[in-house]
Amino acid sequence: MFTFFSKNAKAIIKGGKKYPKISGTVYFKETNLGVIVTVKINNLPQSNEKCKGRFFGFHIHEGNSCTGNNEDEFSNTKSHLNLNNCPHPFHIGDLPPLIENNGYAYTSVLINKFKLKDIIGKTVVIHDMPDDFFTQPSGNSGKKIACGIIK
Repeated sequence: MFTFFSKNAKAIIKGGKKYPKISGTVYFKETNLGVIVTVKINNLPQSNEKCKGRFFGFHIHEGNSCTGNNEDEFSNTKSHLNLNNCPHPFHIGDLPPLIENNGYAYTSVLINKFKLKDIIGKTVVIHDMPDDFFTQPSGNSGKKIACGIIK
């Protein structure tokens, strides 16, 4: 049985230069069983092929800024949050992929790998490719296309 605590956090997601229309919110709700992460994203890039949808890598990163440079506009998000020095895909910040549905993604998942105190001030990043759950250190999930700071 869930016991919900009054601790909550959220990140407002904004797309980068290539996909400026991406927007949404990631909600974090602490419970006795872990943190419920609920994601609502709009205007994701879509696939026009009938039998190919889009999957997007989705992670909590250790950085505290959605800024960067010309090569990587979100480079200051740094690497996946990995407080326990685990291999990928067992980083604290490794989350399930987002599944695009007509440009929209919604998911909710219970995760017991972290508490809100571990992630406040960190960044949430959407990547252009799905995480392969194998390649070190970050799952070969492609460029960072959207970001938000957890508050």
